[in-house]
Amino acid sequence: MARLVRSGTVAATDGHSAISIAPLGRDDLPAADRVFRLAFGTQYGLSDPLAFAPGSEMVRSRLHAAHVRSFKASRNGELVGSAFLSRWGSLAVFGPLTVAPDAWGLGIGSQLLDACLDVGAEWDVTRIGLFTLPDSPKHLRLYRKHGFWPGSLTALTEKRVAPSAAELETLGGLDAHARAAAIGDCRAVSTMLCDGVDLTGEVECLAEPDMGDVVIVREDGRVAGFALCHVGARSEAVTGSCYVKFAAVRPGAGGVGLLDGLLDTCEGFAAQRGAGRLEVGVNLRRRDAADLLGERGYRTFRHGVAMHRPTDESTATSAQLVLDDWR
Repeated sequence: MARLVRSGTVAATDGHSAISIAPLGRDDLPAADRVFRLAFGTQYGLSDPLAFAPGSEMVRSRLHAAHVRSFKASRNGELVGSAFLSRWGSLAVFGPLTVAPDAWGLGIGSQLLDACLDVGAEWDVTRIGLFTLPDSPKHLRLYRKHGFWPGSLTALTEKRVAPSAAELETLGGLDAHARAAAIGDCRAVSTMLCDGVDLTGEVECLAEPDMGDVVIVREDGRVAGFALCHVGARSEAVTGSCYVKFAAVRPGAGGVGLLDGLLDTCEGFAAQRGAGRLEVGVNLRRRDAADLLGERGYRTFRHGVAMHRPTDESTATSAQLVLDDWR
């Protein structure tokens, strides 16, 4: 059995392999990206596993984000896995976790998860969530062993979008003063919906070129809803798509109407950026949001399951007017 070495120093174990866990660095990016695609592509049975999520930069986008900590697992000096933990205020989101298929069964995923859980304790977050495969006993067993419990299914949905000349407002189109005020309003919306949740780190990532933008809608002059829209060569969206990583509107009268308007704006933004497809995730416990997606013609192309630590999912999913999938 391979033994965890947190310092990064390789230690002798059974004479065949030694596993070390260390921070992921920029030079590790090509290997980590390859393992990410190979692992998921193999899990989903693709004829060419490396073709998984074409164009998506799920690893690169997180590597040096200020609100993300990342780790690599190496076996005899070769990178065989990576994992990430993102801080959304009082909530930490774990993933993606990937291990090279020829290293499955060595306990590497568990060691990477332990390293990320140590960071969660350091951050003193109140809960940690993740997205995984609901039909994989191996994945469910791994996370349950570390104190997570499966909650509601998450639907990954998609819709074709048509060319649009609709006017829309994004943070990228605001001057510095207006942008700072709008970011504060976005923080207030997320905190109001989910106690202590703060997406500022994710918002700031979208200031990078070719990553996307933050679409906003206003009510009485203030930001009443926002959506983190990934699109472009450096983003988490697959080629030809715009990916809504998180969207929310403030609660109260007309909230569903606000979310409907925000989705209108997201579809217009996607079309204006040259994407023919909009991808949106929703936890099915958020019934109001899920019903709205169905009414607008979104089609589910895959299900995942949200897992929670501590095990009560109610504090993380009580808000109805939120779209997210924790990938």
